[in-house]
Amino acid sequence: MRKTILAFGELLWDLLPTGKALGGATTNFIFRINLFGDNGFLISKVGNDENGREALEKLIELGLATHHIQIDPKLPTGTVPVILDEQGIPDFTIIQHVAYDHIMLTGDMLHLASMADCIYFGTLSQRSEQSRNTLQTMLAQTPKAVKFLDINLRKDCYSSQTITESLKIADILKLNDEELFALKDLISLSGNSIQELGRELISKYQLKQALITLGEKGAFVMAGTGESIYDPGYRINVIDTVGSGDACSAGFMHYYLNGHSPEESLKFGNATGALVAATKGGTQVIKKEEIIRFMHEKQDRISIS
Repeated sequence: MRKTILAFGELLWDLLPTGKALGGATTNFIFRINLFGDNGFLISKVGNDENGREALEKLIELGLATHHIQIDPKLPTGTVPVILDEQGIPDFTIIQHVAYDHIMLTGDMLHLASMADCIYFGTLSQRSEQSRNTLQTMLAQTPKAVKFLDINLRKDCYSSQTITESLKIADILKLNDEELFALKDLISLSGNSIQELGRELISKYQLKQALITLGEKGAFVMAGTGESIYDPGYRINVIDTVGSGDACSAGFMHYYLNGHSPEESLKFGNATGALVAATKGGTQVIKKEEIIRFMHEKQDRISIS
């Protein structure tokens, strides 16, 4: 059965060295969800400018609905200059005071949220009061939806208060190992290892699952029961890692919401992220069958030491 999944937040252009690509964690995530066959809806805002018009055209090209994308008459569409290092790891400069900072609450949005099986959100779209209030009101009126928090810490775009409030709302948390250790100081955690910090977060905020990505070394999923599952990374030819974490999130949630175990969901998400890292940008088409075949055939793995 197809699941209804909403993604609230940033719709922007990544300004890569090779040209601009439509992106933002929210957009990358919901593109994959839709590609896997679920009903994915993006809630965001663009400017009344050339970048905004091109973004709407690109969404249609990618097979995504645009009727929940608002248009701001004054603020510009979001852009993010991206520099890639020799390993394809991106360094982002996120432009502030853009359209997605001012997403307005609508009745249509609340109606859609009331039917949702899952709502995806992060911290970037909560850096402004307007979008933060809209998100919090929407989440408060969706009791049945799984709340998936991709914490996505970006320089100067989050606060300890926003992080804490988001964790209190979330059912499932996704973050990478660097973000996990950053949280230790930001919200006063005491653990010293990935497992200790993950279990502490789950216990403190009553999370059902925590998905922790480790770059080339794979990912963990940790359950509210205390169980910890690890899946090694894949040795691949990395083109760039833009969107690979978002793809991992999408793969995990697609499997999880459709009745697969956390272990199966982790394996599918991890493989999805690896294959996206082997492509340019975050919205290259990779079919579900390709991912499953890759999981079964690719034996060259990288484990944590």
